[in-house]
Amino acid sequence: MSHRFTTRTPHPPQARLADIVSRFPQVRVLVVGDLMLDRYIWGRVHRISPEAPVPVVHITRESISAGGAGNVATNIQTLGGQVVASGIVGKDQDGRYLLQELTTRGVSIAGVVTNSAAMTISKTRIIAHSQQVVRLDREERAESDGRGRARVRTFVQKSLEDFDVVVVSDYGKGVVDAELLTLLATLRKQWHFVYLIDPKRRNFAHYRGASLVKPNKEEAGLAAGLEIHDESALLDAGTRLLDLWQTEAVLVSRGEEGMSLFKRAGEVQHFPTAAREVFDVTGAGDTVLAACAVALGAGASFEEATLLANYAAGIVVGKIGTATVHPEELQAVLEAGNP
Repeated sequence: MSHRFTTRTPHPPQARLADIVSRFPQVRVLVVGDLMLDRYIWGRVHRISPEAPVPVVHITRESISAGGAGNVATNIQTLGGQVVASGIVGKDQDGRYLLQELTTRGVSIAGVVTNSAAMTISKTRIIAHSQQVVRLDREERAESDGRGRARVRTFVQKSLEDFDVVVVSDYGKGVVDAELLTLLATLRKQWHFVYLIDPKRRNFAHYRGASLVKPNKEEAGLAAGLEIHDESALLDAGTRLLDLWQTEAVLVSRGEEGMSLFKRAGEVQHFPTAAREVFDVTGAGDTVLAACAVALGAGASFEEATLLANYAAGIVVGKIGTATVHPEELQAVLEAGNP
């Protein structure tokens, strides 16, 4: 298979993209993966500590939100999709906060397994003057929770026919394993649902048969076994990943360089970033995944889904913290003309 690279970004008619966005509420999505709690501590810095060369942050407020696969789910819900989350949380305070946050945001937790032996993964970010000062992680990987992972697989298998789209949000914390991925690849041959994966290194060898896999540039290089340092290497990596993962398409996110879409035939299409101002890239990849999921579920082509996801990411990086995008914001971008 050979590809050639084009910087041309397809621009479907605004009415076509607006129609796709209007169909988001009809799309039923299952998000499976590593659920986390994102905690933010906001403050101001006026001096350096006399005890060590670190800033003294005077706390002004605190907030929490769903992170990891939970952020993908809340992004889908905010965009208008119907979404159910599936993963593992502990029977601890952070777990209760996370479940409450998901429920409050309109995400169904019907597929969430709670386990008294598990610890809810949490990430605490301390932010001063719109800049992240430090991040504190509390986590326990789910490898040892074989019963919990089995319950997740059982839920997926029993409820799959209720969904148009399945999203695997793999953060490498153990919920997504070879057994789950094999199950989904097998079930997709029977049900032909739209299937998206956000990959992590630990499972590179197990992804198979998806509609779309969305690595970032570093992940794409690691999975393909080469360093992506120029356009030629990017082309080689994308071509290898289409074969390695036996997927219909690979979407490589490249930060400020935009995104590149590989399909099994035709040109490789590059989408320059749509961001005008960047304040915080936290969760931007989750927004891309969520927007692609609801767009493909609403009947978009890979190009149309990528274009809408690019616009959504451009909106979310202009916000601070784990943010989401509303369909009205997407429609406003479309009405203003393709940026």
